[in-house]
Amino acid sequence: MPSPEKKTPEVLSHLYGPVRSRRLGLSLGVDILPYKTCTFDCVYCQLGRTAKKSLRRAKYFTDRDILPQVKMALDRGRPMDYITFSGSGEPTLNTEIGKIIREIKKRTSVPVAVLTNSSLLSRKSVRQALLAADLVVPSLDAATARAFRRVNRPGPSINLEDIISGLVKFRAEFKGQIWLEVMLVKGVNDSPAEIKALRKAIARVNPDKVQLNTVVRPPAEKWARPLSRRELEAIKEKLGGRAEVTADFEGKLPSPAPEDLVQTILSFIRRRPASLRDLAGALGQDKRTIQKSLKTLAAKGEIKGVLHRRIFYYELS
Repeated sequence: MPSPEKKTPEVLSHLYGPVRSRRLGLSLGVDILPYKTCTFDCVYCQLGRTAKKSLRRAKYFTDRDILPQVKMALDRGRPMDYITFSGSGEPTLNTEIGKIIREIKKRTSVPVAVLTNSSLLSRKSVRQALLAADLVVPSLDAATARAFRRVNRPGPSINLEDIISGLVKFRAEFKGQIWLEVMLVKGVNDSPAEIKALRKAIARVNPDKVQLNTVVRPPAEKWARPLSRRELEAIKEKLGGRAEVTADFEGKLPSPAPEDLVQTILSFIRRRPASLRDLAGALGQDKRTIQKSLKTLAAKGEIKGVLHRRIFYYELS
């Protein structure tokens, strides 16, 4: 049987970037799910409401789908700090994630990161699948059942204590770094009582870092509002020394022009809404060049512009 890497895709449909990440520097995104397949329907999600809320793990895409594209991206020689599993939903829903991570690590020294909402870490098979990664960034947005239901809108069978216990078990098993992300929504999970509960849960998990985020890009629900920088800093102090407020990564992307800029931009926007500044910085292009491609996509009806908190973002039509 021929090696899966002999298949050469023309379009890197499962990859995006490398893009500038607030946490990971220059990150090559790997998407191993159909669009918006997730265990949660978070009110702040920049991809909009969940189209397919599910707890059923399946072989959505395999190494034969993913590895040829990763090889092509690596062969292009663009700088990257991480290869990151994130994208269109909860990546641990794909039963192949462990195999794909291991195969990628055979082909490159670039560290592998996984962004997860933590919902399936109570399952031993999921925890084992992630052991091959170098960095896992799980999220824990709330530590009380009421706030958890309000902010994450999980499936009815998902239990918050199971999630926290799964994180505790994973911390004991995983040898790499764990950076716990907390996404705060004003008036939902930021009260003193909620922060106190979070602090207790974080102490149980014992992550290497705690990263505080808030609603920056257009959310699934328009009423979901961000905290101010001052409010985040105050919460950081309450959570202790490992907590940090995650800021935008300000470095430049020193890379050649993408071979097909229009499709690269569309791939980026397919994963998250982006401003002109986001696109110019992430793709290493000047704003005029990006604007030309945006006009092309808008004329085709593939993207549209939305105004969110005085910043103009582009998203899928």
